[in-house]
Amino acid sequence: MTSTARRLRTPAATSALLVAGVLLAVVSVLSLSIGVVPIPPADLLSPTPQQWQLLTVSRIPRLLAVLLAGAAMSVAGLIMQRITQNSFVSPSTSGTVEAAVLGVLMATLLLPGASLTAKMAVAIVTAVLGTLVFLQLLQHIRYQDPVVVALVGLMYGGVISAVTVFLAYQRDLLQLLEIWQTGSFSAVLAGQYEPLYLVLVVGALGYLFADRFTVVGMGREFATNLGVRYTAVLYTGLVVVSVMGAVVVVVVGAIPFLGLIVPNVVSLFLGDHIRRTLPATALAGAGFVLGCDVVGRTIRFPYEIPVATVAGVIGAGVFVWLILRAAQRTAP
Repeated sequence: MTSTARRLRTPAATSALLVAGVLLAVVSVLSLSIGVVPIPPADLLSPTPQQWQLLTVSRIPRLLAVLLAGAAMSVAGLIMQRITQNSFVSPSTSGTVEAAVLGVLMATLLLPGASLTAKMAVAIVTAVLGTLVFLQLLQHIRYQDPVVVALVGLMYGGVISAVTVFLAYQRDLLQLLEIWQTGSFSAVLAGQYEPLYLVLVVGALGYLFADRFTVVGMGREFATNLGVRYTAVLYTGLVVVSVMGAVVVVVVGAIPFLGLIVPNVVSLFLGDHIRRTLPATALAGAGFVLGCDVVGRTIRFPYEIPVATVAGVIGAGVFVWLILRAAQRTAP
């Protein structure tokens, strides 16, 4: 039995998951309670008609959107890191998110009367194409150092963002563009967040292919020797990641570093096997975004700081720590 498997079977790992679940439940109750119109936690079990209306129209949809978006982007990052064999690759460092934003903008410009579903479809297509281009770039990078790959991905995403901003500036859509580039849940209401349920279907597909993704992450030759169709599994992972990223961007906007830091931190404790770490990664991602949302709603109450801002500050610090840690491990 490997050291990773032993860690996964220890009571400490199970206890950590249980504690994380309890903390997520506690913060969820807090999320439902806080707001301009506070609802005491005791009233959540027997709310008044006015409180129930507020919960069903705003608070519960917001909570569900936070949990779904956080879990989706974290799982997307986990899958992308495994299939690319690079722990610093994620939807936000491979151009996936930026390509999805470009797709939403193109759909808005070319199909101004299009529904949210149509815009989402365009965003998914551009996200897939954008990620494909990044994978092609990876094949031409001579030194496959994780940090170098991450920097290339950031520069590639920056180029896409520059094109997007230029188009938005030309059509006077910069304010609208900011909504997709800055993830926030302040405008989430019942009837607006439901497309996020698509990530549950795609996430289930990712879980079914988890073992194949793990094998593909060991390289083409190794996967082929085990009878795994390397290209087919690789593109399946690409579609899963792109759909998750595009759906989250269209509904709530981009959340930086989420798909990068959460899978890395979870892998430090639970190892690299996707099937075993995927549930914990989803739970950790949902908890991280929920915590950022609660902080953003309370730090300048009654005003809100976007989740993307809070997550960006925390994520940037963790990203630097991961880079320094990787540099220490590779140092002679």
